[in-house]
Amino acid sequence: MAHIHDFEELVLDALEVVEFKLIRRKQDLEDDSLVFHPQMAHQIFGESESIFGYKDLLVRILYTAGPLHIYIGIEYSSRVDELSGGALKADNVVKTIAEKLPDGCFFINMDEFLKTLDKADKFQPFGEKLSEHKVSDAQGKERLFEIYHSDYKAPAFLKFFGRLQTFILWFVDAASYIDVDDTQWSFFICYEKYKNDNGDYQYATAGYTTVYEYYAYPQHIRPRISQVLVLPPFQKLSIGTRFVESIYKHYQSQKNVIDMTVEDPSDDFQRLRNFVDARLCMRLKSFAPDEIKKGFSKEMVREARETHKLNPRQCRRVYEILRLYYTNVNDKNDYYAYRLDVKRRLNAIHYKQLNDIKKMEKANVDTEWLRARLPTQSQRIEQLQEEYEQVESAYRQIVEKLRAN
Repeated sequence: MAHIHDFEELVLDALEVVEFKLIRRKQDLEDDSLVFHPQMAHQIFGESESIFGYKDLLVRILYTAGPLHIYIGIEYSSRVDELSGGALKADNVVKTIAEKLPDGCFFINMDEFLKTLDKADKFQPFGEKLSEHKVSDAQGKERLFEIYHSDYKAPAFLKFFGRLQTFILWFVDAASYIDVDDTQWSFFICYEKYKNDNGDYQYATAGYTTVYEYYAYPQHIRPRISQVLVLPPFQKLSIGTRFVESIYKHYQSQKNVIDMTVEDPSDDFQRLRNFVDARLCMRLKSFAPDEIKKGFSKEMVREARETHKLNPRQCRRVYEILRLYYTNVNDKNDYYAYRLDVKRRLNAIHYKQLNDIKKMEKANVDTEWLRARLPTQSQRIEQLQEEYEQVESAYRQIVEKLRAN
């Protein structure tokens, strides 16, 4: 009788056996330098991120570089069905992946997939072009990128976006597809414009950002940046920074926009946003070095909101980063004044709790249980120092980047 323990070597790590490629031309099918692997697979294959039942398994997920038509195929030398005489069954890998893809958006036949590649040179970006920029890659080659905005819901665009957002399951933790029928979504997509073998220009899709335009009374909107994904072959080319700058520029000119927010930002995205915002605010009058030394002001909040649609909380963060930028950390008094200013903000929540307790006590409410949950003074001093060190260390990264720029 076949037992699963006899076949433990057939439990494979999906992160190793699944490989992606963005295909620009037929020769790319054989080019292993184009391969990239998923960062996570638990949203497809469950918590263990494993696939059972194959020897020498390779799962290939290919996308045409521009329109992103998808091919799924698997190769292996043998499977557990034969090895166990039918007692054990191998996972149906193609079916498991296909269940997470939009209906009818992928091929399992290579010839059919290649037919779409023949037409890929006709692919054009959707929507309105917002910006373009050139960047030199690690090999010193200059590359051209363009960012487009699209809020119209043409069927061709929605199908294309349906294929594009399939990447998030492998590269963004806890991500889910957005409901494209909701008209409050706005889409920003980055493409690389490159010359093909015939010397003609073609487009490859590099990444996207979605923004949800929340309604704000009476006739305003509060755009919230939701998902940001730069495909792995295009990372480390400043595309994330360009996305944020293009989105800001797009909304700055709109009178009905109150301010911009970000939904549950990752640490990486928060760093990127802090850098972009600090660089923009450096040019504002209320953020000049002599103004910053006077402390955080309402004028900063007003100017940052009116000029760059920053919300008050992010404005405070930018003020602290720029104050550190202008602080001489070797000057004892200058550095002390900075630390005190940040710690005051960090301590504000603690003081609010204390004040709330005092108010309750005045109203003869029993607060003993609340007081018991508060840290002692020495515990609070220790906590505060820890919180401060984390904040300063994060800010220093931004300051170094600002100086390098």
